[in-house]
Amino acid sequence: MTLPQDITNLQSKVSAAVREHWKAFLFEGVLLVVLGLAAIIVPPLASLAVTIFLGWMFLVSGVAGLALTFWARQMPGFWWSLISAALAVGAGIVLLARPVQGTLTLTIVVGAYFLAEGVTTIMYALEHRRELSQRWSWLLVAGLMDILIAAIIITDLPGSSLWAIGLLVGINLLFGGATLIGMALAARPR
Repeated sequence: MTLPQDITNLQSKVSAAVREHWKAFLFEGVLLVVLGLAAIIVPPLASLAVTIFLGWMFLVSGVAGLALTFWARQMPGFWWSLISAALAVGAGIVLLARPVQGTLTLTIVVGAYFLAEGVTTIMYALEHRRELSQRWSWLLVAGLMDILIAAIIITDLPGSSLWAIGLLVGINLLFGGATLIGMALAARPR
């Protein structure tokens, strides 16, 4: 069981570590901002890079999964583990062999995700409205924005496969980097 003094002690240790390494956080933040801006400026290249990166991730994790599955073949679920690892290897090979088509597929998945997330968030907002919560309108707006993003991506297919993944990753990197820069500057010794 975690006690309040344990939490306070942990928070002070984390703060000390951030203060001690603030330059590393600043460097990482600047690097993420630069990569984010590059992805926003050239989204087709960033989309392709993300697809290739995911292809390698699937391939490496699938090969590792195959090795571990055969190493522990007496464990229950051997065949399911084997199928899962083989699917990861297959997905990796397909993404690496045909990255442009892989980018299109990933864009379709992202569009479907934003659509599902938007509908879910709107339903969540309506549930909050029934409870007379003050924050329901913000949830409703967020859900509508998700659906708008999904509509833009889906209606522009296959053209959106050139920019959607790269642009979204770029925005994510930009905001993540800006957050790290802000944290590093706040933590630097005075």
